[in-house]
Amino acid sequence: MRVAIVAEYYPRAHDPVLGVWAHRQALAAAEAGADVHVLVLNRLVPPRAALRDRDPRALAAPLRQPLRARMDGLPVTYVPFVAPPRPRSYGRWGAWAAPSLALALRWLRRTFPFDLVHAHYAAPAGDAVRRAGVRRPLAISVHGGDLLAVPQRPAGERAVRGALGHATVVLANSAGMERRAQALGAGRTRVVHLGSDLPPDPAVPAAPPRLVTVGHLVARKRHGDLLRALWLLRDAHPEAELVVVGDGPERAGLERLAGELELDGRVRFTGAVPPERALAEARRGAVFVLPSVDEAFGVAYVEAMAGGVPAIGCRGEDGPEEIAASGDGLRLVPPGDPEALARELDTLLANPDWRSELGAAARETVAREFTWAACGRATVAAYEDALDRAAT
Repeated sequence: MRVAIVAEYYPRAHDPVLGVWAHRQALAAAEAGADVHVLVLNRLVPPRAALRDRDPRALAAPLRQPLRARMDGLPVTYVPFVAPPRPRSYGRWGAWAAPSLALALRWLRRTFPFDLVHAHYAAPAGDAVRRAGVRRPLAISVHGGDLLAVPQRPAGERAVRGALGHATVVLANSAGMERRAQALGAGRTRVVHLGSDLPPDPAVPAAPPRLVTVGHLVARKRHGDLLRALWLLRDAHPEAELVVVGDGPERAGLERLAGELELDGRVRFTGAVPPERALAEARRGAVFVLPSVDEAFGVAYVEAMAGGVPAIGCRGEDGPEEIAASGDGLRLVPPGDPEALARELDTLLANPDWRSELGAAARETVAREFTWAACGRATVAAYEDALDRAAT
């Protein structure tokens, strides 16, 4: 089968980390037998941060993105569109992107007569496909932000409901997201977990013991709780270090907080790094920690766990709860509670044998439930379901 994948979050020349999970799922689907071509919605207007900082490279980045690329063997076409600033208009971006996407899909069909369209996020991508009038079955993957945040924006709920109601099948990255999609009008749904590759051998943890977190530095990831937990461990584990991998609007505040807590020399901010380096950093940690909220799934957890590293997430979050229920290796703490996080870290750091056993169990959990190969098979099965439904 031939599949046109449409995504807004997808790696770009200036940001190879953006939406890398969507690229990995596309690769997994291709390895499972689908013939794939990716279309990326590329907004030409620079982000507000670039305008505010007057950063010439960031301002020019959307315009410098090549229209065509090949990533790990997959053909990728970048579809330019313009839209007003994000905060008040994001719910309507599908309407802004639809005309250029319709043209791109029409051109693509001449050389790649696709059988199905797979959109990542109900809005803007799913909404744009719906508005483009493509007469092919539509699969939509929902990942969290499109169900939790977009409906709160002006016109966002209408866009999400319109896309989900139009979809032939909806792929949710967790059972919690599946329920949310159904509440917003999705008909036929199925859970398709994202995944990780399994390295041949677990990495050797760095010494002294290192805590690692990987993620965009935004408020909901609650990196500040991790800094406060490290401060609480200053006497019990003065040698423990923290590596913060990623960048974002919270970075300056987090660096100030680390200074105020006198954690100088114990915290390292790497900034944004290529996916391979982020993965290597995560897998050299003694513990992977991401105390975030509104976590629909959490690829970062399973990537660290695949390397034999135990992880910590938050109780009550759809993704971490589902990962933890699938096997050992991911510990859960109450959200927004640095003291509870510090106690869990203290237990793990003080018991290296148990930490090693938990890391081995984490790797087994990923091998059994969360590989990219399994994701690829489940994705192609969803495509086949959509094609079968369209044929009846």
